[in-house]
Amino acid sequence: MPVPIPRQRVIPAVENGHDGGAAPRTDRPTGSPTDITRDSAPGGTTGQEAAPATTAGQTTTDATGAPRTTGGPDGTGATPGPAAPTAAEAAEALARIAAGSAAHPGSGQTSTALTLLVIEDDPAGSLNIPSLLDSAELTVRVRTARNLTEAERLLTDDVHCILLDLALPAPGPRPAEAGDGTEDELAVLRHVLRLAPRHAVLALTGAENSARGPEAVRVGAQDFLYRDELDGRLLSRAVRYAVERKRADHAQRQLTESRLRAQENARLERGLLPTPLLEGAPLRFAARYRPGRSRALLGGDFYDTVRTADGTVHAMIGDVCGHGPDEAALGVELRIAWRALTFAGLCGDQLLSTLQKVLENERPDDEIFATLCTVDISPDGRSAGLCLAGHPSPLIARQGHLAELLPYDDNGPALGLLPQARWPRRQVELGRSWSLMLYTDGLIEGRIGAGNQRLGQEGMVSLVRGLLGQGLRGDALLEAAMTEVRTLNGGELTDDVAVLLLDRMVPTTR
Repeated sequence: MPVPIPRQRVIPAVENGHDGGAAPRTDRPTGSPTDITRDSAPGGTTGQEAAPATTAGQTTTDATGAPRTTGGPDGTGATPGPAAPTAAEAAEALARIAAGSAAHPGSGQTSTALTLLVIEDDPAGSLNIPSLLDSAELTVRVRTARNLTEAERLLTDDVHCILLDLALPAPGPRPAEAGDGTEDELAVLRHVLRLAPRHAVLALTGAENSARGPEAVRVGAQDFLYRDELDGRLLSRAVRYAVERKRADHAQRQLTESRLRAQENARLERGLLPTPLLEGAPLRFAARYRPGRSRALLGGDFYDTVRTADGTVHAMIGDVCGHGPDEAALGVELRIAWRALTFAGLCGDQLLSTLQKVLENERPDDEIFATLCTVDISPDGRSAGLCLAGHPSPLIARQGHLAELLPYDDNGPALGLLPQARWPRRQVELGRSWSLMLYTDGLIEGRIGAGNQRLGQEGMVSLVRGLLGQGLRGDALLEAAMTEVRTLNGGELTDDVAVLLLDRMVPTTR
């Protein structure tokens, strides 16, 4: 459904900064190839911006400097003048400026358009904003405000730059003079910077106050100009420079914030993701984790690996249904609880029953559940106990055999579904040398190509067999598997993915 664009308020068009009853000023250059629309709100009157009205038979100049005659109200024999740019057109023009060039609508010429808000108290009209024209044919629409109250009404989203006279009085009660008066002199600038934090600001001052300009830039203005040295080419370049510098400052600020966020995320991940405790175990550990949510630290998947005092290596991987921060927090709680219960000596059904109680008391909603796979590997590394709570069965690759799934016919229900559920522990033989891969369903639910076919467990087993055949092991195997799954999916996976790999490689004796 299209979004309606609100109509702007009417702002009386004022020629050369005077109202309709005053005689027109004669100091404006004529025949300029650039049209400048100057709006103001004398006496606080506000309304909709409009292009300057022309009188029937009035002669003006077009973009090439040639005379052009405009007709009467009926439009007979008239060549329409340029319409005032809308907010959308101004934003589009700014985007073209950032790209370096713009095509003027309806012509083959190159042109750009900006909106400049001039804030200056100049009753005598001595400040003349000249035709802002340089080699790039910069077109500027000028609005004039005589005080900060008018400026706030005229400061709309289509304004790109503000030209501020630093001689304006500061709003509110005047503070006591402090030192050299610098703080008091720049109070109006600080007010405008708070009023328009996203707009470029040019400070205008007199040559007799030369120290005020650099100080204004230090406070936050993009540049400063001296009133007595102002001309069209200088002001044109200054406006473009200020707009581009503000854009560059904003981009740099976003980049800095992104880097700080990435550093903080890395610290949080180091604190939330587990550190495997396998000291003394003849096993190699590798893991990969990728949350499904954009810019998320963690998803609802979790894993852990520890070695207890008797030499048994315990590994687990789980998945909380959902992808929000609540699910991620619950996954961290379950992982920490599993580690504590494992070190306390719990295993199999007793451990999973206790974890279900933790889940039932910590979950934000009664419909939330979690799948879980636990493996406890004997100290000699040749056998293991397997418990599945609604979770996919691990993949094992034994030396001299094709990779396959461990038995999963005794799979118990997911945690949080049945209050009195039980989870049988199956004993499995691992062999002398093996690789055991635990994973969450995000790895197998990716699509294959453009259709709706999923990779599935069989596809995952076939994929891992091919990578093992290439001699990949450990981190290289997991990285290649994740890359291949994303390639088959045609892009990033939407679900959280966690993969854990344990390797036991015993050299063959002759």
